[in-house]
Amino acid sequence: MIELQNISKQYGSKILFRDASLRIADDSRIAVVGPNGSGKSTLLKIVTGQVEADSGGIHRSRFTNTGYLPQDGIYHRGRTLYEEAERVFQELQSLQARLDSISREIAARSATEPPGSAPLQKLMRDMEEAQHLLEHRDGYQRETRIRKILFGLGFTEKDLHRRTEEFSGGWHMRIEIAKLLLTEPSVLLLDEPTNHLDIESLQWIEEYLTGYRGALVLVSHDSRFLDNLAGRVVEIALGGLTEYRGNFSSFLKQKTERTRILQATYDNQQRLIERTQRFINKSRADKKRARQVQSRIRMLDKMERITVEEWEKTISFSFPESPRAGRVVMSLESITKAYGSEVLFRDLSIQVERGDRIALLGTNGSGKSTLARIMAETEPIQEGSVRRGHNVITAYFAQDVAGDINPDGTVLQTVQECASGISPGGLRSLLGSFLFRDDDMTKPFSVLSGGEKSRLALARMLLRPANFLILDEPTNHLDRQSKQAVQERLLSFPGSYIIVSHDRDFLAPLINKVFSLKDGKLSVHHGSVDDYLDRMHREASSLLLPEQTQVTSPPTRTDKIKKREDALRRQERYRRLKPLKDSLSTVEREIAAAERRKESIESTFSDRSIYEREDTLRDLHVEHAEVTALLETLYGRWSLLQEQVERIESEEQGETP
Repeated sequence: MIELQNISKQYGSKILFRDASLRIADDSRIAVVGPNGSGKSTLLKIVTGQVEADSGGIHRSRFTNTGYLPQDGIYHRGRTLYEEAERVFQELQSLQARLDSISREIAARSATEPPGSAPLQKLMRDMEEAQHLLEHRDGYQRETRIRKILFGLGFTEKDLHRRTEEFSGGWHMRIEIAKLLLTEPSVLLLDEPTNHLDIESLQWIEEYLTGYRGALVLVSHDSRFLDNLAGRVVEIALGGLTEYRGNFSSFLKQKTERTRILQATYDNQQRLIERTQRFINKSRADKKRARQVQSRIRMLDKMERITVEEWEKTISFSFPESPRAGRVVMSLESITKAYGSEVLFRDLSIQVERGDRIALLGTNGSGKSTLARIMAETEPIQEGSVRRGHNVITAYFAQDVAGDINPDGTVLQTVQECASGISPGGLRSLLGSFLFRDDDMTKPFSVLSGGEKSRLALARMLLRPANFLILDEPTNHLDRQSKQAVQERLLSFPGSYIIVSHDRDFLAPLINKVFSLKDGKLSVHHGSVDDYLDRMHREASSLLLPEQTQVTSPPTRTDKIKKREDALRRQERYRRLKPLKDSLSTVEREIAAAERRKESIESTFSDRSIYEREDTLRDLHVEHAEVTALLETLYGRWSLLQEQVERIESEEQGETP
């Protein structure tokens, strides 16, 4: 479908790729990973044609079209939400024109070529594909699909007629995601889509993309999102692309093993170089060994040097000791919060107890950040009371970390503002544990990256002891290693905390209670985040149609209308089942191929002669691990797809005739 051959890209002295190749097939599920600044977004833009490679070639099949979601910078104006979503169907006109062009070419060739000629067969396949796309994206389903996707992404019925200018930046990105899903490009490229989604819409889009019948290329820091959707991982490192079969968890295991093998090979080569160099230095003046010396020099010159990645540095810190809090850490009683005439909460009460580890969940705009600020006592309320318990000391991490920080202040000045009784050396040591080095100390806050700002905000939190943490999206902009370090410290934190986050893997081991905000009401759920999400999923699945997608009808309907609606339901069911069943067939073929390869490798292991060839044996062990991990991923995808098919088919059986 799309093939990148030996591409290179460089910005100034920084080389992103050198002679890198990548193939995106019709059913690819690819996660692109790498450290910040490695070139993930640039690679996606090269695939879409927005950025030109310095060298190399890009080949696309005739009917391949791409859809690309950037990390940010998308705004819509001048239309209602529904009108903006409906715009994607204007492309049907160009699709129809393409179909007409193929038909004319077939008619012209038919006059001069035999019916079974290869060019005519190719044109017939192209026409069939174009007709399928036209039928799939047009017809009775337009309004139903628009509503389904917009509602799945968190919009409501009343939002449909709002002007797009009224929505905040994150919602504009959701509008763009909706338009891409409605367009259904053959290659869908999403750059950090989870940044703009709450936990409910994240689950919805994950399930939707599981049945997506085009190719997916994903960049995300959400490991569970990648685990559930990716079947192949492409890592950008050392100016090249390295492919791993399997999902993200499988990639981490394989990378650890490959790194171990590469490091051992690198160490062996370094020892060889050192021994050879010693021989050269020792024997250079010995004329009898001149030929040997020259031979060794030529060997070193021709040797392809092994390169290993620098070990990824991560933050290292501990929470300072704090006094033991009373049984009740904080209570909010009958609070009301409004912005002008818009009431966010009315008569809302909460109690946090010692030992509570709470996730605060809800859709974007439900008031999670506002409630976090109220608990941190930085946001005024109209009615009610906020009471801290005995011996409670709070620490607050704001989602907008720049809100109360002087943009012109340096890194060192930013922590000095909050420090009392800590020496400059102690502050520098603290900043060093958050990866700020000597030159970083004098950087103005305004020039820091998102990840650096988050790390600095975390460092400020540690300047005084606290036994109740209020954390609003603490992992935004943090890389995988830093996120893991924060998670490990929270696991051992002796106090209580409440966390606003949509990162399920980050929350999973930390939480024993969930506060869920919806329509100004708060409900409490005991147990883990996964328990809560499973319960919500079961409740949603028990409904035949979501309430907001039901179309009200007059109480009396003619037979003609009823038949029309029955036909629409059948078409909708077919539209939902077809991509799932196509994906099932594809996954089953991949499972069969992977099982054959695994059996072949295991058969090779029974050949004793293979143990005399260490390099071949090592490669086979690595490939066996890759195939085993791939099979685990494929079995998981098969199980999820089969469950979705069975659920849709059971809905059909449950309908009354």
